[in-house]
Formats: sequence, C-alpha cells, structure tokens
Amino acid sequence: MAEAETPVLDLLTRMTEASFEATTLDDKQVMIARIAALVATDAPPISYVLNLKLAGEVDVDGEEVTGLLSAIAPIVGTPRIAAAAGNLVRAFALEELAGLAALEEVDQPVEAA
Repeated sequence: MAEAETPVLDLLTRMTEASFEATTLDDKQVMIARIAALVATDAPPISYVLNLKLAGEVDVDGEEVTGLLSAIAPIVGTPRIAAAAGNLVRAFALEELAGLAALEEVDQPVEAA
C-alpha cells in the first residue's frame, strides 16, 4: 500500500517542532501551555487528539490537565472550560475509534490481486 501524502499534517509537525526549538520552556511546560491555548481558542477535538498524544509522551497526566483547567477557569470562563471538557471527551473517543479501526485493518484478510 502506498503511503498517503499528508502535507497539512507535515506542516503542523514542522511548526510544532519549531515551537519546541524556539522556547526556553521544557517540553512538559510547552505542552501544558499548548493545552491552555486549545482551551482559550475553543479548539476542536482533533486538535486535542494531536496535542494530547504529545503531552502523554512528555508525561503530562490527567491530573495536571484537570489542574490546568482549574487554573485558567477564572480567565477563560465557564463556557470555555465546559467546551474543553466536552472536546477532551470527544478527543478520547476519536482516539479509541482510530485504534479500533487500526485493529480491524490488521484483522482483515488480504485478498489476492
């Protein structure tokens, strides 16, 4: 199977790498700041999916995300926190569905050409 072209995802990856290189924050601090920015901008669930994967890789845990939501609530307000909570739930559902789809692909028999 030919590898799919992903120019937008590739661009986002390069932008993310550049932001890590340009900051004096450590990787964990960057990811916490990015999650705060997602909340503040009312980002869609797919943005959370992409960033939560990276956050997990630098050991940001659920307790820290909950603490972050509590810390920024007075600034962004209840509607943004409620929207973020819903988007986080949707992000986890998207990840789970993607994982199930990947498992189904592995389980599919290969057809002869």
